[in-house]
Amino acid sequence: MKTMKDTVIQLTLPTPYAVGDVHSYLLKGDRLTLVDAGVKTEAAWEMLVHQLDDYGYTPEDIEQVVLTHHHPDHMGLVEILPNINSVAAHRKLRPWIERDETFFTRYELFFHEMYVEAGVPEKYFTILNSLKKPLKWIAKGSLDIELEEGDTIPGHEEWVTVETPGHAQSHISFYRKADGAFIGGDHLLAHISSNPLLEPAFCEDEERPRPLLQYRASMEKLLDMKIGIVYPGHGKTFEGAHALICSRLKKQEERAQKVLNMFGDKSLSAYDVCKQLFPKHIETQFGLTMSETMGQLDYLEHQRKLLYYYEGKRKLYYVNR
Repeated sequence: MKTMKDTVIQLTLPTPYAVGDVHSYLLKGDRLTLVDAGVKTEAAWEMLVHQLDDYGYTPEDIEQVVLTHHHPDHMGLVEILPNINSVAAHRKLRPWIERDETFFTRYELFFHEMYVEAGVPEKYFTILNSLKKPLKWIAKGSLDIELEEGDTIPGHEEWVTVETPGHAQSHISFYRKADGAFIGGDHLLAHISSNPLLEPAFCEDEERPRPLLQYRASMEKLLDMKIGIVYPGHGKTFEGAHALICSRLKKQEERAQKVLNMFGDKSLSAYDVCKQLFPKHIETQFGLTMSETMGQLDYLEHQRKLLYYYEGKRKLYYVNR
């Protein structure tokens, strides 16, 4: 087997989130690069320092950070690292790290309009007030290098960028063809299926993304690649990515059929479906459950199994017979 130029070191950092620990990966090649940077907490920083020391490094040795996506448990420590000369990520991560207030205003407006269209009761609109809350865990800085499909990581020419939107619009992964190694962020996890999360369009004049459709396409793209070991953002490293992808696609299709069966001869709003699909979690995880629900409806609409009409501003779906 060909000798790999880069050494991959997994670092595991705590988070305050239910998902638990998050992984960062140290790439030792022409430069020392950290792929993903944990959450911005003292506990995560202390663990990063400790684990770097185990391998003979300090935070000062890290020259570059590469980010798989903009979620707070993956980019928090960027601004604390003292000697990095570049941050590389997808261009859609830029408004998050650079705190584009115009984008965030549009972000809040998007969810307000979407909840109205989905028939969400007024009591849930207070959630919109906390949309910016995760920003306290996200690093503030600049995006120095934009990575897109086919680009290599600077200083690590073995690793090629694969655009994998779905879980996040900014999501990218990295593939090493020589041995099939795949640094996947939250795109593919062994123990849980990642949530395709709703976001507004990156540009104001575009239609909103359909994250579940994107996520399916991003997974299907990997079926054309020889994937070896997967280095995920959470959970254990694993092999057998193709079998896992096929299983995830099938389960998603089964859930979509479950949603379709809810309709009968009725018309339902997205909120109506969400209540039936997630009766135990809608109150405590409203944002996540609505994202999942909208994903199922997008998929069924894309398959032409559901049609819709508007009753005022509310969008109602019905079965295409």
